[in-house]
Amino acid sequence: MTDHMVQTLADATAPELVTELPGPEARRVIEQDLAVTSPSMPRVYPLVPRRAEGCVIEDVDGNRFLDLNAGIAVTATGHCHPAVVAAIEEQAGRMLHYCSSDFYHPVYSELCQRLAALAPFGGAPARVFLGNSGTEVVEAAIKLARHHTGRAHLVAFLGGFHGRTMGSLSLTASKARYRTGFGPLLPGVQHVPYGMAGLEQLQTQLFRHLVSPEEVAAIVVEPVQGEGGYVPAPDGFLAGLRALCDEHGILLVADEVQSGIGRTGKFWAIEHDGVQPDIVLAGKGLASGLPLGAIIARADVMTWPAGTHGSTFGGNPVSCAAALATIDLVEAGLADAAAERGAQLLAGVQALMARQPLVEAVRGRGLMIGLDLADHDLAVALEQECFRRGLLVLTCGERSVRLAPPLVIRADQVDTAVALLEDAVAAVAAAG
Repeated sequence: MTDHMVQTLADATAPELVTELPGPEARRVIEQDLAVTSPSMPRVYPLVPRRAEGCVIEDVDGNRFLDLNAGIAVTATGHCHPAVVAAIEEQAGRMLHYCSSDFYHPVYSELCQRLAALAPFGGAPARVFLGNSGTEVVEAAIKLARHHTGRAHLVAFLGGFHGRTMGSLSLTASKARYRTGFGPLLPGVQHVPYGMAGLEQLQTQLFRHLVSPEEVAAIVVEPVQGEGGYVPAPDGFLAGLRALCDEHGILLVADEVQSGIGRTGKFWAIEHDGVQPDIVLAGKGLASGLPLGAIIARADVMTWPAGTHGSTFGGNPVSCAAALATIDLVEAGLADAAAERGAQLLAGVQALMARQPLVEAVRGRGLMIGLDLADHDLAVALEQECFRRGLLVLTCGERSVRLAPPLVIRADQVDTAVALLEDAVAAVAAAG
């Protein structure tokens, strides 16, 4: 599909493919890459991006793609949003780094102040620690929960993804291969199913037969499971966890690394359920593409003394400046836009499902939408057919494809994405 009236890359409505995929320059880069990079990275298709704006990516051969990945839900404000780029340039011209764990940087405390004010704690005072990534602040949450409660055990959920460093990996239970060969992992971590069955299992099995609830420091949950299949928490589940935590003095940790920062139509996904956690974690979209994570806790929980936790690079000034610009944009309308465009995208995919029986289920909140196929192989086939048409999507869960575009996606781009997705689904169905 072509769009010859494009003035800037972000203006494009549709992909435009000018070479085979991958093109000659992309093949050269891929060959160079495979010779020297870690084989652990699971590259999903031969995309070699050169530049990007808004929801559009151009590769090294000049092929143009419509991005429904957002760098795995990272570029919340779109690729290279002018306000974010300006904030980065301004801060980079003043100072690139000075360790915020040991000294006082104005932009660090300004960002912490903003995040504390936005914390979903019902107005209760909050404190913030900034790290470099989602997995790093999950690790911090494990430490803080154990330190605050004096308890060792943790509960997480099957299908959950919390990172790949050793502590966060111990919580992760989305794919066995993430954990294979790395044991023993952190002791004292228990897993139950995500949803009401897991809530019941906590009470009737886990706390009765395996571990006393008085020994559990925290329950760590994604309000919308990400890697597990883009599954929103069922009604009553998070409220039930909150009640259980209150009964036994357990901390409730909301991992919003993927679902936070406006992606679901509210600043935090947990706000859809009216539940207040004790700790909330942010990452990915927080700085629109720069490395940053945040652990935000009620002030009466984040009481660890000086020296118990820190980071050389966490809360880098340039990343903080990008985050402040990102929050401004999300609060100024991008969260509302995510709700509106998400409703449009969800309706479009639901209509597609009615015409294409290969798609078995559709669900989501805001611009965090998942669709199920019969099995993993069909989900992968759909992912690849979309790429061949210039539409970037990714699989997740056992048999799902996720749609998580930047929050700046336009109505015309949503329509194009749905049309391309349906064409790809038809191709997979025709292939048998």
